[in-house]
Amino acid sequence: MEDILGQAPGLLLAWYEKNARVLPWREDPRPYRVWVSEIMLQQTRVEAVKPYFQRFMEALPTVEALAEAPEEQVLKLWEGLGYYSRARNLHRAAKLVAERYGGEVPGTVKELLALPGVGSYTAGAVASIAFGAQAPAVDGNVLRVVSRLLCREEDILSPAVKKKTEQEIAAILPQGRAGDFNQAMMELGALICLPGGNPACKSCPLEGICRARALGVEGSLPVKAQKKPRRVEEWTVFLLVCGGRAALRQRDEKGLLAGLWELPGVQGRLTEEEARGVLLEWGAKPCPLERLESARHVFTHLEWRMTGWAGEVDAPCPGFFWACGADLRRDITLPSAFKAYRAELFRLLGEEP
Repeated sequence: MEDILGQAPGLLLAWYEKNARVLPWREDPRPYRVWVSEIMLQQTRVEAVKPYFQRFMEALPTVEALAEAPEEQVLKLWEGLGYYSRARNLHRAAKLVAERYGGEVPGTVKELLALPGVGSYTAGAVASIAFGAQAPAVDGNVLRVVSRLLCREEDILSPAVKKKTEQEIAAILPQGRAGDFNQAMMELGALICLPGGNPACKSCPLEGICRARALGVEGSLPVKAQKKPRRVEEWTVFLLVCGGRAALRQRDEKGLLAGLWELPGVQGRLTEEEARGVLLEWGAKPCPLERLESARHVFTHLEWRMTGWAGEVDAPCPGFFWACGADLRRDITLPSAFKAYRAELFRLLGEEP
């Protein structure tokens, strides 16, 4: 097994030098930029991250700028990326870096691991790419590549398997090029050694040493323990406008989408009559309601299936924040869970999104 892994660096680096994607954080791999990019890339595709990264860097180009920014600005810049705890942890971590390290991102795995939102993969990626440290960076892409390369049938979601893989990768890191090798492994998993049953083996620089390919079982690897089915919740959301403003409310500070703004809603799939009853409970006079298309949003362990009702009320209901279009564009972060209704909300306001 070690012989196979030992052959990988030379083959992989030669391929990476010719095939690496041009990415903004690679073109300018200063520590802060690498760190922000790695946080954004957690559970998010590269193409989706690029415009967010550019906008974030323009608005908050340094650790100090991020540390001093109000949370509302950070969340607004993150709007649409999802997993908002990443943004909050990044913000908290920037304050610690500004306080403890004078605004300079620390360069060791141990120091990076002490920051909020930084796990072993992110610490290894930042330390190796931005500082040249001999540190492994093992994510799902790397686990998949190694699983196929060595034809392993171990569950790659197991912490023990990840730990073992980190140790194996650490042992073969090319001196002085750990960052390039880590990125090459991730690139291979993202572009060639694809998830699912159809990896592009004929384009892979490791095809000649891959045991799964030799045995014809690459499509059945890696092995992952079966996840529990997502819980499904039915919700009815309301798009209420009054005098050019839309009703919003803030979620609790703990739990799903903690502290973020949301469209008012109640659990369950309500009929028009039931929806009118809810409006009366909220203090709104009866008004014509428009049925909107249903929408769904998938979280990691939960799926929302939403029914939407829209209407214009005569007077603002108490208990809501009534936001104008400028508020929604500039200051208020509306989570991607409500993305399907964003354009409708601006239509009701008579404005462009």
